This record gives sequence, C-alpha cells and structure tokens, in this order.
Amino acid sequence: MDAAQQEATARARELQRNWYGEPLGALFRRLIDDLGLNQARLAGVLGLSAPMLSQLMSGQRAKIGNPAVVQRVQLLQELAAQAADGSVSAAEATERMEEIKKSQGGSVLNNTTQTTSTSGAPTVKRVVREIQSLLRSVAAAGDIIEAADSLSPTHPELAEFLRVYGAGRTSDAVAHYQSHQN
Repeated sequence: MDAAQQEATARARELQRNWYGEPLGALFRRLIDDLGLNQARLAGVLGLSAPMLSQLMSGQRAKIGNPAVVQRVQLLQELAAQAADGSVSAAEATERMEEIKKSQGGSVLNNTTQTTSTSGAPTVKRVVREIQSLLRSVAAAGDIIEAADSLSPTHPELAEFLRVYGAGRTSDAVAHYQSHQN
C-alpha cells in the first residue's frame, strides 16, 4: 500500500470513528466474535455484499450509505451485548439475526417491533439511536458541529440538540432525551 492509500485509509477510519464511535473493522470483528459469525454471514445479515463489508472493515470505504444497514448494525450491537451477558441464548440470537436480516429499517414512528419495552413503546436508547442515525446519515459530525455553532447565538437549545445527537455519545444523548421528557 503506497503512502496515498495509507493516508486515505487512515482518513476513512477517522471518519468512521466520528460517525460510528469506532472504526468499522473493530466494530464488525467484535460482532463476528460475539455472535459466532463469519464475514460472509455478517454481510448477509446486514444486507451488504461481502466485498463492501471487506472495504468498510479495511478502511477502503468510510461510510455505510444505507440507513437501513446502519440500523441493522445497531440492532446487532444490542443483540451481541445481550448474547455476551447471557440474557439471550445462542438459538435466540440466531433467530433474532434472521429477523434483523429481514428488517427494512424505518423510522422511530413505524418500526418499533424489535426494540420495545414491556409497555410496547420503543426504548429510550432505541429512540436516541434512531435520531443519531438519521442525523449522521445526512451530515458528518464536523458539519453538524459547524451548523450547531452557527445556530448557537440565536437558537442555543437547537444547537445543543445538534451537538448532543449529531456528534455526541449515545449515553449523553440518552441523558439529554430523558431530561427533556415531561
């Protein structure tokens, strides 16, 4: 790999870190390990071609262009955490992966079948991740922060919303969301 390719790969991984919290290679390897998958199976569940998954993992590509795929990644992350803590069996995880594979994505308002609380409402974390996913699918974190900075003098609450959900950590966004309920 020449210097220009190395620089492009490093830049792509940094963008991934900004958009997804970490480089996709590390995220996908963790999903593969935690869920007992191989790359081809992970690509199938996500709805990506195996070469596209490989390009995202290696940093040849930076961004997942399809918001439904981003949503499936988030669902798999939640499933992997449940599998790791033992709250979901291997058989249940396999069944849920098939459901995730079939999911078409959607908005917070119409796709609440897979991550709902016992009351039937979407979980707070799920709502927050949907908002984050939407914002991050339309602009990079740096652009969102720039927009927030320009709004800050006249619309500080809206600027805070953009910073927290568009470029912040999920845990901070959950706290923000909860502080603004009723």
